[in-house]
Amino acid sequence: MSLDDRLDRIVARAEELEALLASGVTGDGFTSASREYAELEPLVSRVSALREAQGEARDAEMLMADPEMKALAEAEFHDLKDRIETLRQEVRLAMLPRDAADDRSAILEIRPAAGGDEAGLFAAELFGLYRRYADLRGWRFEVMEYDESELGGLREGIATITGRGVFARLKYESGVHRVQRVPATESQGRIHTSTVTVAVLPEAEEVDVQIDESDLRIDVYRASGAGGQHVNKTESAVRITHIPSGVVVAMQEEKSQHKNRAKAMKILRARLYEQQRADLHATRAADRRSQVGTGDRSERIRTYNFPQGRVTDHRIGLTLHKIDRIMLGEIDDIVDALTQEEQAALLVAEGL
Repeated sequence: MSLDDRLDRIVARAEELEALLASGVTGDGFTSASREYAELEPLVSRVSALREAQGEARDAEMLMADPEMKALAEAEFHDLKDRIETLRQEVRLAMLPRDAADDRSAILEIRPAAGGDEAGLFAAELFGLYRRYADLRGWRFEVMEYDESELGGLREGIATITGRGVFARLKYESGVHRVQRVPATESQGRIHTSTVTVAVLPEAEEVDVQIDESDLRIDVYRASGAGGQHVNKTESAVRITHIPSGVVVAMQEEKSQHKNRAKAMKILRARLYEQQRADLHATRAADRRSQVGTGDRSERIRTYNFPQGRVTDHRIGLTLHKIDRIMLGEIDDIVDALTQEEQAALLVAEGL
């Protein structure tokens, strides 16, 4: 089926839904029709603009036969050809299947992998990178857990990033990030390679994941900080184990056991939701662990090479020589390139 035939069907369906809604349908029928029409309306609007431009192009082409109008008509025709191609691409992209989680906020999890203290230090820097990126985008960045090491590195960092379309922008960040540089503790000037795992999970609502309290084992204990010193003297830290899946979430950031439990449940819900999403998509891993890999140096999505001042995303072969700006949170060039690559692959898969 050609693109124009597919567009005809979409427009016809939108007209059917519009007529149905105008007929006074109520109840579930109204809800279903309204939802479907709302999903189609932006695409239909683009199709309308495309066909209007195509009509204007035909008119301009006809005017080119008039010697007095030829020069003006040719200029307008060439402008319209560019506009038509732009609108065609917008229509194609609007026809792509959408990830239902794209508009959601996200939970960010960062942990050091291979490389010891240097991995922990870079994990802390990556945590700061995403905090700055959130600031640049106008999103809210809320630290849920930040376990700092004695050297100022990060053992584990978890944050909620709230805003429209957060997951759509950050989902490509999940994986192993590799850093190559001379650590501050290296006296011989040798370059070390370390890795950090990043996981970005779409925030889940209670309606998305039904959790049976009987499936949970909840342990409480005293929160401890760097060096084993107690953050407080009460058993405020909470560890929740979801027995059916084996997922474990520990939280000690707050002094209140109630607040730690609420945060832990939020993270647990997000991890279970991501597992459900993984089961629905054959291209995704069957569980959350495969999202970030083992942390081995050979597994990586991106390399930050400080001596050469470059950052390379290995999935698309993109190298940018502006590591200082990227560490300040300016990662839009990378995110945009990854988004375009995924869209191009989807266009091929969908025959568009």
